[in-house]
Amino acid sequence: MCGRYTQSHSGEAIAAAFELETVPLLTPRYNIAPSQSVSVITATESGRQHGWMRWGLIPSWAKDPAIGNRLINARAETAPEKPSFRAAFRRRRCLIVADGFYEWHRSAASKTKQPYYFQQRDRLPFAFAGLWEQWLHQDNTITSCTLLTTTPNDLLAKVHNRMPVILAAASYDRWLDPQEQQVEALQALLTPYPATDMQGFAVGKQVNKPSHDSPNCIEPIHPSTDAETSDIRQLS
Repeated sequence: MCGRYTQSHSGEAIAAAFELETVPLLTPRYNIAPSQSVSVITATESGRQHGWMRWGLIPSWAKDPAIGNRLINARAETAPEKPSFRAAFRRRRCLIVADGFYEWHRSAASKTKQPYYFQQRDRLPFAFAGLWEQWLHQDNTITSCTLLTTTPNDLLAKVHNRMPVILAAASYDRWLDPQEQQVEALQALLTPYPATDMQGFAVGKQVNKPSHDSPNCIEPIHPSTDAETSDIRQLS
């Protein structure tokens, strides 16, 4: 499961990375958590459009929007068949804008979990593969999203048994295209991101609190602080 991530780049950087005509107004965020409003990109007739959605997908048929708290991730392997995700998988796909994410590892010698931060080696923004829905109830409308996960690459496998799907830039248009509804073709895009293009390191446990949102969330722990858990290469 991916339950926290970051998006710290400027609106200008995001507009350039995703070929947006309008520069979005963005604030750097270092500890994005479920139920919060998140930055997404969808396809329109005039091109890609930036917007905001609640993280935690609420199916259109749901009676209680609280179901979204349990649907922050969708497994790439099963999303096309799951009642909560299958309609969105075919017709309502999005890019969830990010530049890093967290996962937690529990070592054999510790009862607590150590957070790790992962990003591309070039530290540039990227997109998680996402699905979205619109929930209507009387005068209340909520547009929400979930991010897809897949099996981990060699780097993530040292920490967790899943990782979010990071889409290749060349796949953006196909993923966003609502006319593309072939499940096999779409699932072919949902592969683990190459480990050689990523880096990961241990960070402080202040990230465990969603209210703590500052640059120190992504500061590496110095190896001398905790030799066992700071160096990802030592994990098994």
